[in-house]
Amino acid sequence: MAATVTLGVIGSDAHVVGITILEQALSAAGFEVHNLGVQTSQEEFAESAATHDADAVLVSSLYGHAEQDCRGFHETLTEAGVDAVTYIGGNLAVGQNDFEETRRTFRDMGFDRVFDSETSPEEAIRALEMDCAHSERDTERVTA
Repeated sequence: MAATVTLGVIGSDAHVVGITILEQALSAAGFEVHNLGVQTSQEEFAESAATHDADAVLVSSLYGHAEQDCRGFHETLTEAGVDAVTYIGGNLAVGQNDFEETRRTFRDMGFDRVFDSETSPEEAIRALEMDCAHSERDTERVTA
C-alpha cells in the first residue's frame, strides 16, 4: 500500500512552485499525495492528515517566517489524532546563516526532518520511503 502524504505551504506564504514539483515527484514515486496548496493553516494540515490517515505531513515555507507559523503545530496535529512523521523544508528563517541552528530549532519544535531550500525532491523521497517503512506505528521513527 502506498504511503499517504499531506503537503502544503504554511501560514501566509504563497510560494507554490516548490510544492507543485514535490507533489509531482512524490506522485511519480508512488505516494498518495494530498496537496493543500499555499497559505495553509495548521488546522487545515491537521484536518487533511486526519481525514486521509496520512503517514507523513510535509510543510513548506519559503518566506522566512516558518518558526512563527509552526508554533504549536505538533499540538494541533495531536489534538486532531494525527500520528505521522513530520517534515519541514524551505527558506525557514529570515537572514538564516547557519542552517544547523535552524535545523535544531525545528527539531526541538517536533519535526522529524528539516530540509533547507536546496534539498532535491529525490532526497525527500528517500527519507519518506525510509521513515514510512519504519514509522512509529510499527517501530521507532528513524530521524536525521
